[in-house]
Amino acid sequence: MSVTTPPAPRATEAHRPTDTARPVPRLPLRLRLRRTLSRSPMHLVLTVIGVIWAVPVVGLLVTSFRTTGAVATSGWWTEFAHPAFTPENYGNAATFIDLGAAAGNSLAIAVPATVGTVTVSAVAAYALARMSFRGRLPLLLLVIALQVTPPQLTLVPVLRLFNAIGLTGSTPAVWLYQIGFTIPFGVFLLYGFFASVPAELLEAAALDGAGEFTIFRSVVLPTATPVLSALAMLQFIWSWNDLLTPLLFLGGGSANAPFTVQIAGLLQATGQGQETMAAAALVSVLLPLAVLLLLQRYFIRGILGGAVKG
Repeated sequence: MSVTTPPAPRATEAHRPTDTARPVPRLPLRLRLRRTLSRSPMHLVLTVIGVIWAVPVVGLLVTSFRTTGAVATSGWWTEFAHPAFTPENYGNAATFIDLGAAAGNSLAIAVPATVGTVTVSAVAAYALARMSFRGRLPLLLLVIALQVTPPQLTLVPVLRLFNAIGLTGSTPAVWLYQIGFTIPFGVFLLYGFFASVPAELLEAAALDGAGEFTIFRSVVLPTATPVLSALAMLQFIWSWNDLLTPLLFLGGGSANAPFTVQIAGLLQATGQGQETMAAAALVSVLLPLAVLLLLQRYFIRGILGGAVKG
């Protein structure tokens, strides 16, 4: 019995390039030009907005290197025509403000407030989105309605409450206030994302024997990294830049005062000018700027995931 071997493939068939190897055809020049022109107005508007947004930062940077006489007699934009920069303002700022202690105080406020906001918001949003219990819808509507409550209206009542229980003058008072008034926004942002998680994914985990907490921790949270990062970034920057809450609950002369409170008291306490305050303010924004640059790739995805889905 003879065994027949299949014929060898033709060379042209064996070496024929696949479809994935074919080069992508370029659009005609006329279509590419039309597409570019159609996007030009949007690019122009975004460029103008970006320039307007950057003007205060440029002014702060230039002012931080100007002399006292120049600040008193002319605007910061005149430095481009007659530059006279000096780094002494940063030395003055470091003399009147302990930059290390101020940064530590700001971190002691911003980091726990951020962790608390993300944790409580995630738990509450998951419960409202994926768990069934009586009164869930009214509770969700109440949380959303709290977003329109101006925090300034509650400062005096909360201050009286904290005075009564002995929290005034301590950092936990700032934590509680900042967390409490950011949770409604955090729940609103995370609710849309958690509601869009496929039910089949949660049912499969439940069939494998996972409890509700295990599903939340091991299945839902890993998929929510972008939106959680966006919420953490927003809360950290807001807490770091907050002046009114630490000033009211800690006091201007407190040893736990953050950057914002110490910079605000720099002019009144020492008589330093705008140039020293600008130098101190520029140093204070370095850490939030680093956080923004590190997490900015999650920001748009997180905001869209929380606001559009669901």
